[in-house]
Amino acid sequence: MVRIKHRYLLINILYPGPSSRAARAPSSAEKIPDVVQFHAPTSDLLDQRLLAKMIREGVGELFGEWGMGMIAGSLKIIYLSPATSTAIIRVSRDHYRLVWAALTFVTRLPKPIEEACCIRVVRCSGTTRKAEEEAVRRAKEFIVKARSQGAGGAESEKAIGGAGQERDVGDVMSESEDD
Repeated sequence: MVRIKHRYLLINILYPGPSSRAARAPSSAEKIPDVVQFHAPTSDLLDQRLLAKMIREGVGELFGEWGMGMIAGSLKIIYLSPATSTAIIRVSRDHYRLVWAALTFVTRLPKPIEEACCIRVVRCSGTTRKAEEEAVRRAKEFIVKARSQGAGGAESEKAIGGAGQERDVGDVMSESEDD
């Protein structure tokens, strides 16, 4: 029996321009650090089905029916977090580059959301576990970077989920070393 091997792509959805949510509240957008605005949460309207459809359409545009046929049986969204704008995508080992190329060319999220974005493939892994570990490590790094850029302002603390917590940046780093 033949074992089908997969690759797991860890992706970040980045928002290079000010989001429509930030445009509605200009006073709060000025106080939020750039790193937080760039890594803004994704709309809850984006679900696994919509992301998979977007990837299939992108592969279809770039590689035609051949590309869609190559990824049709193996494409699956393993994990999607709108809060961190992170996803893990499973695809066959032989054709993960097709999906990677399609993700690179995405400039807008699909119809219900219609927001300009940039998708960055952060890691290509052979196991789900390693992709998940990288996602957690990057989330911790992001919190440290956002807190240091925000200089402890109330708005930036609220934006990264740190309001009301009496923890230091060193606490987050020591937790990651314990894991």
